[in-house]
Amino acid sequence: MLNRPLFRRADNLEEFVDLASVPRHRFIHNHPFMERLRKAVPFDFVAVSGLDIDRFRFGSAQSLDTDFPPAFLEAYYGERLHLTDPFVLLSKLSEGVVIESEVLKDVELPERLAYLLETFNVRNRTLFPIRRGDQMYGSVGFTRVTPFDPDEIAFLGAIAKSAHTEITRPLMERFAAAEMKLSTGELTCLRLASGGLTSEQIAAESGYQVDTVNTYIKNATKKIGASNRTQAIAEAIRRRLID
Repeated sequence: MLNRPLFRRADNLEEFVDLASVPRHRFIHNHPFMERLRKAVPFDFVAVSGLDIDRFRFGSAQSLDTDFPPAFLEAYYGERLHLTDPFVLLSKLSEGVVIESEVLKDVELPERLAYLLETFNVRNRTLFPIRRGDQMYGSVGFTRVTPFDPDEIAFLGAIAKSAHTEITRPLMERFAAAEMKLSTGELTCLRLASGGLTSEQIAAESGYQVDTVNTYIKNATKKIGASNRTQAIAEAIRRRLID
């Protein structure tokens, strides 16, 4: 079991030695991206969940950036309500937007959860899954007392992946390479390969032998979960492993 705080600010990531030591739930306070988004489509609360890293994906309750009331989160996760929340359970299976009012047409909320949602005015939860292929690794969810209209849902859906990337970028840049156990050599070769260099050119630039370069790239490709060099480079850039 990870021994770390449940909920706190995490403004200075340099104070944490690894991703496991970072608070699981982090408070978003006046984040510029979210404040601009809030002006475009007003919402009450936002939750950015999951990282594209094993053990930290959506549903693990190990990574959440949010401005939900801390007391709500402490009760919700402390009482493990996320394990029986029908909204979350359906979200894990969905490829598209999940709207709470639609979910509740077929199932009732547990009494304790319904009480908490009403007490803290968390209403009309609307969640957008963030996927890589068939793997859902994250989500962006919004709430508002009044339901979002179709145009607002379409806009939020179009911006959701960018919002997830923007909020999780500091964590990915600081910890993703270490979590995926990518070595300095593997990252160096991926970075040089991203500039279009061949293995021979990477060897000349880095000082590694050509066979070593190929081994590093092969190992990095496997660790990232890619099928070839080109895909590995694209994934490394997307996950902020290389510039």
